[in-house]
Amino acid sequence: MKLFSKFLMGAAVLGVMASGDASAAGKIVMDGSTTVGPIAKSFAAYFTKTTGTEVTVSESGSGNGAKSIINGTCDIANMSRAMKDKEVAAAKAKGVNPVEHIVALDGLAVVVNPGNRVTALSKAQIRDIYSGKITNWSKVGGPNAQIVKIQRESNSGTQDTFKSLVMGKEYPISKRAESQASNGAVKNRVSTTPAAIGFLGLGFVDSSVKPLLVDGVAPSAQTVKNGTYPISRPLFMYTNGQPTGVVKQFIDLNKTSDGMRMISELGFVNK
Repeated sequence: MKLFSKFLMGAAVLGVMASGDASAAGKIVMDGSTTVGPIAKSFAAYFTKTTGTEVTVSESGSGNGAKSIINGTCDIANMSRAMKDKEVAAAKAKGVNPVEHIVALDGLAVVVNPGNRVTALSKAQIRDIYSGKITNWSKVGGPNAQIVKIQRESNSGTQDTFKSLVMGKEYPISKRAESQASNGAVKNRVSTTPAAIGFLGLGFVDSSVKPLLVDGVAPSAQTVKNGTYPISRPLFMYTNGQPTGVVKQFIDLNKTSDGMRMISELGFVNK
């Protein structure tokens, strides 16, 4: 059992979003990315245990996290991508000043079923698979089987990152790709589908799926940190203005030895 998992059992970290400034009422409300979710929940359990401050975490996707900080219904928006220009503009129009805080680094692991003999793909091959140009595993050294493409839903920061770093603007993802609502759902679908391919945050990879080398580089904490893994990204927490009080104390957890230990134990990378 991981070092901080005992905190997760005793602390109420999941809840329905409250409206208004929750931190003023002695609690912190978070919403957003399912990728950042494990870090947020681990931090929340630890923070509640050590300070007595109630922290609730909802995982409705990065896009909804941005909406929540804009609408004032959360204190911290968890996002696996940077806020878009249009989101920042919408925030400014409501008098909200979104400030980004990089909490950790992450790699997007491209994963297949463990029974698939393919061990590596180039970024160009991945792009061709998701655009629909390559439809059979035999074209990339695998079995004679139709490729089942798994992606994230449109509100996902992970989906946005994949489009930006792999597909580019000129290569839309095929309409035949199947959407899943979370990293865990992608992992489950790939683990139970012999011909599937998917992508998910590095912290979600386990023995139920097989991560591929991309352009000859394996996704790992080391390759993400040194920049050699080609599908890497920062993970964010956003606040309205510079944080103060318990929100600042929470945001700064990733700079502490306990916070860095939690990030590493969850499979993510300290910045």
